[in-house]
Amino acid sequence: SGYSPLKKIWSRSPNERPISVGFEVVYHIYRAIASRHLPLKNIRLVHLDSHPDLLIPVNMPADTVFDKEKLLSELSIENWIMPMVYAGHLSCVVWLHPYWAQQIKEGEHMINVGRDSSTTTIRVTSTENYFLSDGLYVCDEQLENSKLLRLDVVRVNPAKTSLNTTLRLLFDMEQLSSVTTATLLPAEGSNWQGELSSNGTDVGEGDEDIGSTSYVVGRLTTFLSETVPYILDIDLDFFSCKNPFKEIFTQEEYSILKELYNFREPSVDADKAELEECLDRRIHQLEDLEAAFADLLEDDGEQTVARWAANPGMSSLAQLVSSLKARNSSPDYEMVHQAGLTCDSVELPHHISTEEEIDRLISAVQLVLKALPTPTLVTMSRSSLDEYCPAEQVDSVQSRVLAVLEDLYGDLDVHKDYESSNKDPARSVSARLYL
Repeated sequence: SGYSPLKKIWSRSPNERPISVGFEVVYHIYRAIASRHLPLKNIRLVHLDSHPDLLIPVNMPADTVFDKEKLLSELSIENWIMPMVYAGHLSCVVWLHPYWAQQIKEGEHMINVGRDSSTTTIRVTSTENYFLSDGLYVCDEQLENSKLLRLDVVRVNPAKTSLNTTLRLLFDMEQLSSVTTATLLPAEGSNWQGELSSNGTDVGEGDEDIGSTSYVVGRLTTFLSETVPYILDIDLDFFSCKNPFKEIFTQEEYSILKELYNFREPSVDADKAELEECLDRRIHQLEDLEAAFADLLEDDGEQTVARWAANPGMSSLAQLVSSLKARNSSPDYEMVHQAGLTCDSVELPHHISTEEEIDRLISAVQLVLKALPTPTLVTMSRSSLDEYCPAEQVDSVQSRVLAVLEDLYGDLDVHKDYESSNKDPARSVSARLYL
């Protein structure tokens, strides 16, 4: 699932695009490349986030990646990584995710990223629903100038110990190996252990190590070394995450959106023909829904609503419009469509953590980073403008994460983009910190 209100505006030009946060992190990466702190090609990225951020600007020509200024104007919060893969800058990405984020299957994925010969846009060969539901898949034969991406999806469990306990432990330790695997497993009877079970993602027989210190470090050290520069990217909604659309729409309206935008998955062993049929069906579904809500922006009278509701799979549109108009005589149908685009086979992550959970997730990250080489560049996103990281928690989380980074790496050279841009630090989505 994508997750930003900027997720995918199919027919809008870049000049109409609202503020984009992809600009900030890519800008700092370009600066690090220009100053030769990072190589031009084959950079590694460790990405801590409740969302993968691996989507692609749907209509952007692939060659845009070779025009820096134009590229920066096209990117937004959910689609800044893959264009850098196609440009050759990134070759390995690890998505470190909390247990409540399940958008891409756990494990290693080898993905070709290239230019679609028929549309000249960037597309991928992955058949994960995350990409299929956005119409981003093509077969390998259809790609030109393709780059191979190694994507590792790695779960991080909360630590049993609190942050302060872990800091004391690390102060007395010479090696991370003295910490047992069990340290990073969720506490017995804890809130998150119950949620793991209720979500069907609890640790099963034979999986006891998934999310533990040794599991995470082992996965990361297969492609990191002291001589390989890498980027550490931290989105603060990794520690506490909201689905803001659940507050914008009623439960009934959100349920209707999930029905309207539902993605019909291909079978597990789908062949090329079935995948192409699935993709074609999905693209037509989204284009029809976009056209419907664009029409409703101009005229949401009964005749217009009835005409669109008569289309296959769109009968509940009338009920949705009625509910929206009962609360607001002039609904924001563009926002409705953008919310719908986040509804496919998996809901957006939604887990507002307690202070204890935040502490224990920060503790887990501290223990993992302690075992890794020092990153060349650290970027951080607050993601609080649209409250993906709850606005009432973001400042506290940011302070604690910075304290961990200072403990690990010493004094930091911190650049707060949201302050230099005269943005409200409690709401800004574009806070990136550059070491």
